[in-house]
Amino acid sequence: MPLFCTALPFIGNTDLSTPLLIIFIVCLIAVVGFEFVNGFHDTANAVATVIYTKALKPVIAIPWSGFWNFMGVFTGGIAVAMGILKLVPLDALMNLPTGVGACMVLAVLLASIAWNLGTWYLGIPCSSSHTMIGAMIGAGLAFTWYYGGNGVNWGKAEEIGLSLILSPIIGFGLAMLLMYFLKHVIKYHALFHIPHGENDRPPLIIRGILITTCTLVSFFHGSNDGQKGVGLLMLILIAFLPARFAVNHSIANDKVLLQLNQTEQVLQKVAVLNQGKKINIKSFTSKIEKAKFHLGLKNETDKHNTYKFRKQIEEVISSIKTVKEDKTIILNKADEEILSKNMHELSKLVEFAPLWVVLLISISLGLGTMIGWKRIVVTIGEKIGNEHLNYAQGATSEIVAASTIGLSTAFGLPVSTTHVLSSGIAGAMVASGGKGNLNSNTLKNIGLAWVLTLPVSIVLAILLFMLFHLFV
Repeated sequence: MPLFCTALPFIGNTDLSTPLLIIFIVCLIAVVGFEFVNGFHDTANAVATVIYTKALKPVIAIPWSGFWNFMGVFTGGIAVAMGILKLVPLDALMNLPTGVGACMVLAVLLASIAWNLGTWYLGIPCSSSHTMIGAMIGAGLAFTWYYGGNGVNWGKAEEIGLSLILSPIIGFGLAMLLMYFLKHVIKYHALFHIPHGENDRPPLIIRGILITTCTLVSFFHGSNDGQKGVGLLMLILIAFLPARFAVNHSIANDKVLLQLNQTEQVLQKVAVLNQGKKINIKSFTSKIEKAKFHLGLKNETDKHNTYKFRKQIEEVISSIKTVKEDKTIILNKADEEILSKNMHELSKLVEFAPLWVVLLISISLGLGTMIGWKRIVVTIGEKIGNEHLNYAQGATSEIVAASTIGLSTAFGLPVSTTHVLSSGIAGAMVASGGKGNLNSNTLKNIGLAWVLTLPVSIVLAILLFMLFHLFV
């Protein structure tokens, strides 16, 4: 093992050659860079409204938003992160040289960073989520071209794509409805004031609402977009060091064995209760026996045994889910509770992220929020509408954005903070003054970026994968 491996103590012992170790470190830097860019590219949306409504000065708003982004990643769970992992062909990657995984990871990260930086430089709000998903699809297509099989999980891609497409439409519609409600039902005149000058601050209650919504958008942005970075970093770790990171070694073997034995006993009881029905319990228990066998063989040096164990645990979880969801199967309440509990506990073996991973992404996103934010903020605050943001428009767009992103995170679906918030501002502007209240040039630029993001990031990732593959 190269001497400078000791500079990365969290990895443990590794048999990576010096060239692969260098590429591994480059990948780590790239994912940190992606999340850093995501911070100042996407999080600018969260602070635009409080800055342009004079609720907070930039010098306070930016660190505040950065802190809540950090907290969002740190406390937001990993459901979205695991969804990102399911987009790529991990099974096939484990049977190929590590360099192939490096090609895929670098292609995804560099394509995403390139497009994000380009749109940021032009001051165009663009979705980091769209960019990353497009890059992952592109790298997956290139992988399929070279190695056959299915390089993209199209079912998961469709689910994520639908979430990304529908969320801005929902944001636009809900913001319009909420704005109409404020105008025609609440009728609180101070809400519709357009601030002028540095000292024209909103009343205390309105200021509190604006700061609260900014905080919520920042937090939920971290809990959703930050998880994408966690997913990418876990992809790197599994691709390069599967023996160490394909399963959660912190869970004791005897605890796993107990859960597998309990599950097997329940399934055998289910087979007795459901005699005569076509339930392949033998197949399910066979998977459990294989998992129990490889539980004793898994270790941190044999990547094939470790990844095989991961797949067997995933198959056991899938079997439990099949039994629970089959309404024709007789299953008493106590046994159903045991299966649910064990499914949840076994999932922790394969759906996890070490604390240092979450911390690294949290810090990167939080710091990124504090740098380079101004270009996007100017577009959001000044150029979507033909008038300055009033208090109601700012609060409306952020309430809708926070709600949409928060719900999506709860369901483990990635959404675009940029698209949801900018479409929310557009909806609030339309509710205030009709279509004529929108800046057509800015909307054309945002729309063009929206349309181009997927194809451009797909093509970029394909080209980068092909380029890197020349050196594998």
